[in-house]
Amino acid sequence: MSFIPAFEHTDVPRPARYYTEPAFEDVLGLPMAYRRDGSGEATVLLHGAGFTRMWIPFYAMLAERLDFIAPEAPGFGETPLPSWLRSFDDLTILHDQLFEQLGLEKIHLIGFSMGGWAASEFAAFYPRRLKSLTLITPVGLRLEDEPGVDIFQLSPPDLMDRLFKDKTVMQEWLPDPENFDEGVHLYAEFSAAARLMWAPRYNLALERRLKRLTCPALVIGAEEDRLVPNAMSDKFAEVLPGGRLVRIPGTGHEPLLERPRELADHIIEFITEVAQ
Repeated sequence: MSFIPAFEHTDVPRPARYYTEPAFEDVLGLPMAYRRDGSGEATVLLHGAGFTRMWIPFYAMLAERLDFIAPEAPGFGETPLPSWLRSFDDLTILHDQLFEQLGLEKIHLIGFSMGGWAASEFAAFYPRRLKSLTLITPVGLRLEDEPGVDIFQLSPPDLMDRLFKDKTVMQEWLPDPENFDEGVHLYAEFSAAARLMWAPRYNLALERRLKRLTCPALVIGAEEDRLVPNAMSDKFAEVLPGGRLVRIPGTGHEPLLERPRELADHIIEFITEVAQ
């Protein structure tokens, strides 16, 4: 594997828990970090705008039954941000090439939050590459009556508060305010998220394009999402052909961290059903 000098891998701060060394794949000149474990149906998760560099318990639970792959998008975790990345179209092409190089002909695709938008874009452009699509508290569609909060205007404490319904769980995931390097890294990731989502905060064409989807689709919403209106999950379930909606009790925007076992069980059951 060879990397071009402009993207030579550099160290990033390592979270206090759940850090694992990634593998790298040179994709169109960009070293993309990813983590992979397990066996079974090939399943890829596209992450949200945070909590990178870790093999969190939810990932380990999926890997118990699936060939689970978690790539890191450009500007997140240990994948550098190239100057040319400007849109979800760029990200879609990168993901398609990454999957090709990893030998993933057809996959079960999962997208969480910002990753739900990315997964939806991929599904719209490459519907025949998917065996199933699962979206977890996704964003990307327009809600005329409930635009929700502007995440780029929130202070870090307010953002963390809105991510979680279970405040006990939230305490376990709060960043260390004394860790300067981690703070800089989180700011850089937020900047990468802004590169993709700053304006507009939705894709008007996505609702129409998702009608191309031919695979089964599952939308998993929160009980009380204070960051993205619950109506967003409702709308995705309505737009996706044959889409169905499940809400997990006791969750806010972060069911991966708040109720990982329940979430993993829902997804494994869905993928097992589809694969039969």
